[in-house]
Amino acid sequence: MTSSSKRSGIVLDRPFVGIPSFLRAPIQSDLDTLDADIAVFGVPFDEGSPFLAGSRMGPRAIREHSLRFTSPDAGFYDPETGRVYLAHEMANKTIADVGDVDVWPTDVHSTFENASDLTKAVLARGALPVMLGGDHSVTYPVVRGFEDEAPLHVIHFDAHIDYAPFIHDLRFTNVHPFRHISPMDHVLSLAQVGIRSLRSAESEITDSIDDGNRVMTMGEFRKVGPDGVAELVARDARTYVSIDVDVLDLSLVPGCVSAEPNGMSYAELRDTLVTIAERCDVVGFDLVEVNPTLDVGTGVTSYLAAHTVLEFLGNICRQPRWERRRENRVRTRG
Repeated sequence: MTSSSKRSGIVLDRPFVGIPSFLRAPIQSDLDTLDADIAVFGVPFDEGSPFLAGSRMGPRAIREHSLRFTSPDAGFYDPETGRVYLAHEMANKTIADVGDVDVWPTDVHSTFENASDLTKAVLARGALPVMLGGDHSVTYPVVRGFEDEAPLHVIHFDAHIDYAPFIHDLRFTNVHPFRHISPMDHVLSLAQVGIRSLRSAESEITDSIDDGNRVMTMGEFRKVGPDGVAELVARDARTYVSIDVDVLDLSLVPGCVSAEPNGMSYAELRDTLVTIAERCDVVGFDLVEVNPTLDVGTGVTSYLAAHTVLEFLGNICRQPRWERRRENRVRTRG
């Protein structure tokens, strides 16, 4: 506490002060005693990025930029909608930052086991997992962590299909995760939204469609809009959402190695996530592929990522189903 804070009795908590947990949430590293409705964690892994490294620094950068949102006990006011997001969660400290998955360099299997185990531990405590990546390969072990839970649907936002075939032992890069996820027994459906990259092979898109997945290009997205995406799963269905930041247009995300033209505007992504939060029972989500080593000096990509996570969380937590789940969690934890 600064001397001026001592005199006034007020702690300002400026964005450049303090330990950067997400939204300054309490840090709870003991998952056996985790007491939270929402658990944020990082998977700082980028060995699956075959072009440029750096997304391993994404979770730290997103946390740092989350400190720029500064009403810790009152929630976050949106002047456009007149809504206050996360007021209950911030006032009652029901969001926890549970740290990062332990990464074992060059040992992908162990790192991914750690990611699955952490996800399972969060779910065992009745909390909503929110994962910060890392390259997109890390979505696979997190979704795998739901294998003992009720079945779910997956909605995947991305410029790329991420459905590359397994060749020799090449299976854990950021172009493979949904080839792993699609056949999982607990995954009822996979919808891939925003696909547009000229670097996604036709055979990979065809394979995804032939496997029964729904592939929605940017052109189709602009025809059907947010409602068309949310309606890909049944109302109130359990849904996991994976957001690759490159679903946004490349002009918005300089700190992303795989950014592509003709992407979504922030408003398009935001409105789609709002509609998903309203229609679906979101049981977990992630945001991946932020690479702060490539970003401009102000860190706009990391800030945009933090903004997206905050706003999506806020819309999830304002739903009546969330209030019911919160009450059930309180009873379960005793």
